[in-house]
Amino acid sequence: MNFNELTSNSAILQAIEDKGYTEATDIQARVIPIIRDGKDLIGQSQTGTGKTAAFAIPTIEKIDPELKKPQVLILCPTRELAVQVAGEYQELAKHTPITALAVYGGDPIQKQIGLLKRGPQVVVGTPGRMMDHLRRKTIQFDYLHTIILDEADEMLNMGFREDIETILQDVSTKTQRLLFSATMPKAILDITHEYLIDPARVQIEPTSITTDTVKQQYVAVQKRYKQDVLYRLLDAKQPRRCLIFCNTKKMVDDIIVGLQDRGYIAERIHGDMKQEMRIATLRQFNRGSIQILVATDVAARGLDIEEVDLVINYDMPQSDEYYVHRIGRSGRAGRIGESITILTYKEHSKLKELERFIDKKVEQIQVPSLKRLNEIKVDNFIEDIVQKVEDEDYSEYQPVIDRLKDSGAPLELVVAALLKDSLQLHDQMAEQDLNDHTFGKPRGSFRDRKKTPGNRQRQADARKKGYDKRKRNTGGPKKKDFRDTPFWKKQAKKKSK
Repeated sequence: MNFNELTSNSAILQAIEDKGYTEATDIQARVIPIIRDGKDLIGQSQTGTGKTAAFAIPTIEKIDPELKKPQVLILCPTRELAVQVAGEYQELAKHTPITALAVYGGDPIQKQIGLLKRGPQVVVGTPGRMMDHLRRKTIQFDYLHTIILDEADEMLNMGFREDIETILQDVSTKTQRLLFSATMPKAILDITHEYLIDPARVQIEPTSITTDTVKQQYVAVQKRYKQDVLYRLLDAKQPRRCLIFCNTKKMVDDIIVGLQDRGYIAERIHGDMKQEMRIATLRQFNRGSIQILVATDVAARGLDIEEVDLVINYDMPQSDEYYVHRIGRSGRAGRIGESITILTYKEHSKLKELERFIDKKVEQIQVPSLKRLNEIKVDNFIEDIVQKVEDEDYSEYQPVIDRLKDSGAPLELVVAALLKDSLQLHDQMAEQDLNDHTFGKPRGSFRDRKKTPGNRQRQADARKKGYDKRKRNTGGPKKKDFRDTPFWKKQAKKKSK
């Protein structure tokens, strides 16, 4: 279903287009109309199904941008998820004055109080920190029209039930209540019976994940090296047909320019292209006239793409379902396919979430070095030359060979000169390690800092040497008393007379 069928809000539609989406996921198509109608809702779905946008889009529509008060409240189990959800709201509402704020433990509460005074319309937070603000009366629910429990089962597993119930009791009975959970244990059902009024129920079955025929891998790199890494992967793998997925149309355009400048036979499909143009490009790709096709998820959806050797996720997909759809383009009809996802440091948590979704580990591989690329070039060149020597007639070139012999130039050097022009090997002196070896590891943590003695330890060491700040003029050499000087001794004698 197209997003135009789910919302008529032009600002939201523009934000959705900016993100490169036009088609809604299953949960978005089913949940958005229910929330818009104002009904309470129980949504059961796995992570990675587009759930956040499913509740964000209709709740943003209901917000009065002129009213600088919390109107939507979302409770999340972790601060990472709270930040992620607030970011999604901010992106979807970026063409409006609406603002979203994440509040969570570990962040200075005074800073959060100051930000709350500015009047964000959307507040996303962990139950514990939300209770802190309720006790301090730094947040009020007088204008709240929607409260959302995201990943409710996780919040209960973490012991937040009492906080959740306290918050729900503090909210008006007229407030719309939405609960999303991957599982439905008894404790969740108890909450729904107690606090939700005649809720609609939506259950999204987990996507049928058939990725066993695809070799799934990833490389961890710094963001500024992503395009260089893409070129190295293509040089190393040399696929007959390759699909590269990006999250936005702009990125598709940027990538295609770089590929064509480097001599790759590449084309694109995205939402700004007419359907006839997309189909014509696809025909060329399926015929083998185009080696590389760069696409967004939506543009590629529903198109019949055949025999893809390699799928490269230049951008981590926005949902885990998209990931399955992407790599499923490879490994069809019983063939073993291959996929490589290019990840940056901040996407480590998304990788772990994806692995839980597909119930499989994705293998980390290293970015090919220039030395390895040269070896691959040489191997392919030799294989190609041997094949040509066996299959083709070169008698017409014999006079040239005879003249080269007569010139006295050593044939080995002649061959070397021809190889230099043909192979164009990489300069290994320019080698640079493009792998991010900090991926999945904490950066700048206290464990990485040089250990130095604390203040107490420094004072203890000073006392051992005879210095003690607690006792004035003790320890170490004593200051000379001014009365011991010859002048003052002489003055003292005069006074005694």
